[in-house]
Amino acid sequence: MRIMVAMSGGVDSSVTAALLKEQGHDVFGATLQLYDARGVVKKGSCCAGQDIRDARRVSDQLGIPHYVIDAEDRFHQTVIDRFAQSYTRGETPVPCIECNQGVKFTDLLNMARELGADAMATGHYVRRVDGINGAELHRPVDMSRDQSWFLFATTSDQLDFLRFPLGDMANKDVVRQEAERFGLTVAQKSDSQDICFVTDKSYIQIVEKLSPEGLEKGEIVDETGAVLGQHEGIAHYTVGQSKRLGNLAMRQGDKQMVLRIDPQTRRIIIGAKQDAGRKVFFLRDLNWLMPIPEQEMRCNVQIRAREQERSATVRILSDQRVQVELDETANPAPGQACVFYQDTRVLGGGFITLA
Repeated sequence: MRIMVAMSGGVDSSVTAALLKEQGHDVFGATLQLYDARGVVKKGSCCAGQDIRDARRVSDQLGIPHYVIDAEDRFHQTVIDRFAQSYTRGETPVPCIECNQGVKFTDLLNMARELGADAMATGHYVRRVDGINGAELHRPVDMSRDQSWFLFATTSDQLDFLRFPLGDMANKDVVRQEAERFGLTVAQKSDSQDICFVTDKSYIQIVEKLSPEGLEKGEIVDETGAVLGQHEGIAHYTVGQSKRLGNLAMRQGDKQMVLRIDPQTRRIIIGAKQDAGRKVFFLRDLNWLMPIPEQEMRCNVQIRAREQERSATVRILSDQRVQVELDETANPAPGQACVFYQDTRVLGGGFITLA
């Protein structure tokens, strides 16, 4: 097969390219330049500066062609701008999902097709399994590296074209051993970190520049609407958090947390943490990797990147939304993803809303 490998400059995508080349495929690499390499780039970033040079160096080692694609404007529009806007809507964004479904699995994948590739491979830790009704997305063998939650929005058409060679690897140590075996210069390179474009350890400067309304002052209130204090902008808060509440973090002997954020009134609503959970919430922008259920289904759901699955009933509503009813209470945050699972298989998912 002729396969394009999305190369970030890290060990995972580099080993992916090396393994596919060893298997006899016609491999070429492509790296997205997502932001200005001349600016401040923090340790653990990807797709800029040294990472591009590393990807090119690995490609030279492997003897494969390598392309660099300037996706800076597209990345800013589809990821960074939306990231800032989410906070002004009282949401907790997941920019990695936006990145995967924007510049990576749409723009880059289309480019792979235009260049005559039969498939595009990435270094993600997920498995693609050929099922009865087509390709399925599954959790990887190494559950500690699982990235399936971040890839729930991958469409069936995209999944048909994608390959994930690392999904069957036992653990990251094995991947690094493979990098050493191939003599790759990135064998011991540190992993990239979430929100690669936040260079100063705080996202607030991005919000301030792109969506300053998210930093307008407002009131902190309880569930009855009684004013308890003031805040410096709803962008500083997310549903479920307890920090940044100052002397309001404890009231009447109970630890407090953010229950809701009202972007219209710029109010932060807080309440006792032990009473804060909810069982029912809704989803928008659904993506299905299975036939859509007619009414409802039982499955497990994951509502944050690092949380365990929870048992739930998923109901299909008439307005193209989905209602999720958990068996036990939790603290779903608007803007986060809720992904449906059956054993290791991803069935689909959407983005959380509370109403």
